[in-house]
Amino acid sequence: MSVRPPPITVSLPHQLGRTEARRRIEAGFGNIVHAVPGAGSAHCSQRWDGDRLTFSLAVMGQTVSGVIDVRDADVLMELQLPGVLGLLANGIKKQLQAAGQLLLTRK
Repeated sequence: MSVRPPPITVSLPHQLGRTEARRRIEAGFGNIVHAVPGAGSAHCSQRWDGDRLTFSLAVMGQTVSGVIDVRDADVLMELQLPGVLGLLANGIKKQLQAAGQLLLTRK
């Protein structure tokens, strides 16, 4: 039995309000996905349920899954990295933080 590594969790504070934050996440989701190594040509599926985006993408023969919860004062991202991608978790977390913050602070 293989043990799944804990998910990467990134909290992105914002002062945009929930509606504007969601609009920006929806419009710039591709920028967030590209923070995952090998995701440039990955097939990605996504589904919004209220202010929660559930997504998965095929990267390097593995499936990365995650959720993004848009809340009033922050956006919470949680990403499950399988296999070898789990070894890159710290770097990926920093890239997700940077890409997400850029979306939420740009005018």
